[in-house]
Amino acid sequence: MRHGVVVFTAPGCHLCGPAVDVVRSVCGSHFELVDITTDSALERRYRTRIPVVEIDGVERFRYEVDEAELRSFVATTG
Repeated sequence: MRHGVVVFTAPGCHLCGPAVDVVRSVCGSHFELVDITTDSALERRYRTRIPVVEIDGVERFRYEVDEAELRSFVATTG
């Protein structure tokens, strides 16, 4: 089973690049990258917390992504 991984980011976010790099190293191209500036509701929801990584609709990481934890989350089937 492949988990749905979504990374919420914004241009100019200094934490977003490293977080995306970790997600890419674990998930390859199998994740969705969402620019919150394209949607006012997303902007209000995430602006002060980005980057945010959700796995199967559940927020798992904020600001920084722990590679080992991410691997553990995506390795489980459930």
